[in-house]
Amino acid sequence: MRRYFATYVFGVAFALSFVSNSVAARDLPEFTQLVEKYGAAVVNISTSAKKDSASKDKDEESEQPQNHPGMPEDFNEFFRHFFDQEKGPYQGPATSLGSGFIISSDGYIVTNNHVIQNADEIIVRLTDRREFVATLKGADKLSDIALLKVDATDLPTVKLGQSKNLKVGEWVLAIGSPFGFDHSVTAGIVSAKGRSLPSDNYVPFIQTDAAANPGNSGGPLFNMDGEVVGVISQIYSRSGGFMGISFAIPVDVMNNVVEQLKKDGKVARGWLGVLIQDVTRDLAESFGMSKPHGALVAKILPNSPASQTDFKVGDIVVEFDGKEIEHSSDLPPIVGISKVGSTVLAKVIRDGKEVTLNVTIAELPPEEELQMSMNNKGGVNSDKLGLSVRELDDKQREAQSVPEGGVWVDKVDSKGAAFDAGIRKDDVIISINHIKIENAKQFKEIITDLKDGQSVAVLIHRGGAPRFLAIKVPTAEK
Repeated sequence: MRRYFATYVFGVAFALSFVSNSVAARDLPEFTQLVEKYGAAVVNISTSAKKDSASKDKDEESEQPQNHPGMPEDFNEFFRHFFDQEKGPYQGPATSLGSGFIISSDGYIVTNNHVIQNADEIIVRLTDRREFVATLKGADKLSDIALLKVDATDLPTVKLGQSKNLKVGEWVLAIGSPFGFDHSVTAGIVSAKGRSLPSDNYVPFIQTDAAANPGNSGGPLFNMDGEVVGVISQIYSRSGGFMGISFAIPVDVMNNVVEQLKKDGKVARGWLGVLIQDVTRDLAESFGMSKPHGALVAKILPNSPASQTDFKVGDIVVEFDGKEIEHSSDLPPIVGISKVGSTVLAKVIRDGKEVTLNVTIAELPPEEELQMSMNNKGGVNSDKLGLSVRELDDKQREAQSVPEGGVWVDKVDSKGAAFDAGIRKDDVIISINHIKIENAKQFKEIITDLKDGQSVAVLIHRGGAPRFLAIKVPTAEK
């Protein structure tokens, strides 16, 4: 009887254990159907480029920005795009390898800008081993999205979801070609949303722990409904490989960019024209705030939308276009997706009180113009002549009797052509080669067009009095 009872108990325990394990297995996510249904729409992308252009881009990629508030101090050092270019001595065209996914049956494909940047040829390979030469329809550096087109029909496609519906902790799946291993599948969870990364202010990244490595760039991030919710883009790594943290561009951002690339071949972003920083606990106390939040305006750029309204340095933006601003990193993406030409409401904290401002959104200027606005009121350097100039402020115009136009000489190289001609710091250049100077941007364009060895007349104002000088453009060394 005892032996029978013991056998019975053991059998019941085994059965309960089996049932428990089965229930646990059923609770785990099931990815096989998702991969079978949409895996064929994920493609491998390979490119070739001239060595010079690829090397230049590689050098630019290696320049790391300053540390971002709230990130580890060594964050930038280990922040990587996922693209892989051949190393070592030159042996032919440089190559890069990445992933992408088909969004329409007539051949539109999404990938990362950094995968195809400077490419002379883009090859798309499908799971059935067909290969196509792709045409670049448009690329956007700020969002790291590129749109390709291949000449084909009836292609398999993915289903696009909405990243705004994502929840931290939910399962996600990535498909790509890490290190060239086609159609590798990895899974993880959403670790965080709305991550702002150095030099990527216009993308509120999805952070995930789904394993990704070089070659995963441009591949899709799926939710459990089989919908693409992001585009794998970047990693945080000490070794160059996966360390548990990767970042994806939200599909909502991707959709907006793709729509504009299809229509115009480029992306127009909203621009406010302020430099901002986070509000620390001490700053919040000094501004009379009960808790730190919002984006603190540290500078208003000249000729920007903010300069045309009542924005002031020291304002703290707490709401923009009806959306709450908790961190400074929340503001740029919201401004970026705002329609150019639209008027939106901004709520700011000023002198401890809430103030509502109306601002008309302008288009984000080209990178060069924006950099000029950010650096010392439009300063530009001219290595050709050996001087640096910037826009004039009202006091400088009054002191030099220059009602409009002209540029202020900020620095002169004692070994340059400008110094030899007699141009000195604090002079105002009115015209070059009989062309009136309107601003620093135009000045740079005129200097660029000057021919080596050419002698040109330069009209300057010094001490409020005009004076012509002759400057000889140096001949570039061969």
